[in-house]
Amino acid sequence: MTVTVDLPVPERALAIGAHPDDIEFGCGATLAKWADAGALVTLCICTDGAKGTWEPDADLAALVARREDEQRDAAAVLGAVGVEFLRFVDGELHDTVAARAAACAVIRRTQPDVVLGHDPWQRYRLHPDHHEAGLITIGGIVAARDPHFFPELGLRTHRPLTLLCFEPDRVRHVEDVRDHVDRKVDALLAHRSQWRSTMGIDRDIEGDRASFRRGLHDEARAVALRAGLRAAEAFSRIDDL
Repeated sequence: MTVTVDLPVPERALAIGAHPDDIEFGCGATLAKWADAGALVTLCICTDGAKGTWEPDADLAALVARREDEQRDAAAVLGAVGVEFLRFVDGELHDTVAARAAACAVIRRTQPDVVLGHDPWQRYRLHPDHHEAGLITIGGIVAARDPHFFPELGLRTHRPLTLLCFEPDRVRHVEDVRDHVDRKVDALLAHRSQWRSTMGIDRDIEGDRASFRRGLHDEARAVALRAGLRAAEAFSRIDDL
């Protein structure tokens, strides 16, 4: 199977993730690289992140607000121009007409050349929101290009050039991110509410953060091996949109 390396830097890119921090895990270094090269990068978060804590007595409204603030901070680290929040309930995301319309609206507003999202065809996926977010992304792309889908939005139709699916079931494309892995890590560390539950950072000490950083560098090096690179992020790639 041929694996392509490095798209031309898009003028505009849109990344759609199920939860705050999913985009950074999946394609944060790629987005930082493109933003540095002049791309206008927008992030779109499907759910409110309300289940992102292990604390049974947590104030969930406060958690949602905190996670949105963290996502904005992470987007700034990556160099993104903005974040859109769809605010569907965390853990209850479904590929509905309403969800597709919401994704379609974001695509039409931002007019991206490249869309990035979860691979809905990844086998043995555990979190259902990731699967559903991938389907919503694809449904939004199909709807955004056709004027007979959701004309009530009053937005100009748009057909992106490429879809890159992160967490890929089959790797068909890699992006060289040798100079941007640390930006990915820094953006993830902005999601401080997720340090313990998602990132394995139990204590606010440099050693725990350094271990997390090493793990992401190791992952990027492992992905890069198939393309003879030093550090990479992996995707499935679809160009016929």
